[in-house]
Amino acid sequence: MFVVGLTQPRGSLRQEAFAIHAFKQYPPLPDVSQREILLCCPGIRIFGARARSGESMLTYIQDCRTNSFLRLRVTSLLKRGYGGFCRCCKSAVPFILTSGFIVKAAIIIFLLILAAAVLFKWDDISEAYSSLEPGLGMFWLDITRVLLLLNITVFIWRTVLAIMYRPTAAVDDELLPNCTVIVPAYNEGHQVFDTLASIVNSDYPVSKLQIIAIDDGSRDDTWQWIQQAAARFSNRIETISLAKNAGKRRALYEGFIRSTGDIFVTIDSDSIIETHTLRKLVSPFVNDHRTGAVAGNVRVLNTKQGFIPKMLDVSFAFSFDFVRAGQSMVDTVFCTPGALSAYKRKPVMKHLEQWLNQTFLGKPAKIGEDRAMTNLIIRDGWKVKFQSDAIVYTNVPCKYKNLCKMLLRWARSNVRETLIMSTFIFSRFRRTRATGARINFLTSCVNLLVPRALFGALIATVSLEASDYLLQLLAGSSVWATVPAAFYVLKRKTSDALYAFAYSVFWLFGLFWITPWAMLTPANGKWLTREDNRSETPAQRVARPVDTSTPVAA
Repeated sequence: MFVVGLTQPRGSLRQEAFAIHAFKQYPPLPDVSQREILLCCPGIRIFGARARSGESMLTYIQDCRTNSFLRLRVTSLLKRGYGGFCRCCKSAVPFILTSGFIVKAAIIIFLLILAAAVLFKWDDISEAYSSLEPGLGMFWLDITRVLLLLNITVFIWRTVLAIMYRPTAAVDDELLPNCTVIVPAYNEGHQVFDTLASIVNSDYPVSKLQIIAIDDGSRDDTWQWIQQAAARFSNRIETISLAKNAGKRRALYEGFIRSTGDIFVTIDSDSIIETHTLRKLVSPFVNDHRTGAVAGNVRVLNTKQGFIPKMLDVSFAFSFDFVRAGQSMVDTVFCTPGALSAYKRKPVMKHLEQWLNQTFLGKPAKIGEDRAMTNLIIRDGWKVKFQSDAIVYTNVPCKYKNLCKMLLRWARSNVRETLIMSTFIFSRFRRTRATGARINFLTSCVNLLVPRALFGALIATVSLEASDYLLQLLAGSSVWATVPAAFYVLKRKTSDALYAFAYSVFWLFGLFWITPWAMLTPANGKWLTREDNRSETPAQRVARPVDTSTPVAA
């Protein structure tokens, strides 16, 4: 065994992490002892945790693994293929050719070929547009130009807001309110233990923190892991087991009615928070009493498990650090994510029964519980903010089928709640100005009701050859992808930004149908990703009581 320093870009999940791994094909690093490497950086960050001064990284990593807290898979760090030198030790780090490196190279080659093709066909495409006569073709072209101008104008406005955005400063212990963290879980297995461990290890004052974990009728060993976490962490976790799967909304409801805190925090059971996340998430409520909800900053945890998580990580960065940052500047974040959100007790308890029993077209609403709660809070005039430094890492789908299910569920929820928001967004729903919220709403409606691909297809049928149209579509998608790619580079300082281009093409050919199909089937309330074909074993059936819960809080 030997130790190597591994340096990653600033702000990444494993910032300046140290990898300890037995790579027999690589000799020990020359002129660098194990102790020197272990002790040279006492402030190494691992998943947001910080090693104590003077403590060896080896001891710290072993301690993390012993406690099953944010288990560090050190093997995978080297396999990702990062090379170079340790900043402190100046020691060489072996570079390994990986699939990630090959994909990035392929993306660059594709972009170069695409640029060359556009230049080669530029005259033909220009001639096709200039030859359009007044009629259907020119009509659609004019509308497309108007939509493009609208999107560019709104983008510039949002860019200004994102640049101006600053997260609320974290407050001291004595100012923090009592907080209840609710974790609903369904078929999560060991992951729920890691989630609860990250919450327990938060720097939020223990006397002000209540943690409630709900097993929503899981058919695996989730309930056993919840019980193990409760026993492991000195009974700091209150546990609830529902007799059968009732859905995430019901599971959250059971947590809400048992909560004693002034602030409710909801965290998905497949997510991990940083040490300071809860403190930073709750601080906006202290600084502005009109804040009714706060959205956390969601990042992808399982980026090592395929290309889809890597692409989604770039997409999430733009969606949260850019889009929601801009929405926060006008006090109206449209959706507080299920992975990490905080709510003031008063508006939640006021609408709790209405939220639980929400229907759409006469059917119970089983999806979109986060967007529904956000809508109710906005309608009552509360501010909804975004806290960029309140970070949570969550697992996302690795397979195309599961990704489609997740995005389709989100899209259907978006259709439903957009219709509901339209009933109050143009009224005087709060005392302060709501112009920015209305601009964001109109823009989202235009993008929802007028798919850009549809207009492009209509133009293609009246003006362009199929090959020219396909080339234009690829070029347009790649041009737009430069925005999230550039933003990701500025935020994370990593070449993973190239996955923005891969995602744009992936969406163009593999996910373009999501929004139109969601608009045609908004009444479908199936969760999709919660369905599980695994059957419960007799041992698990005996292990879980019919209904175990704590007394309802007064």
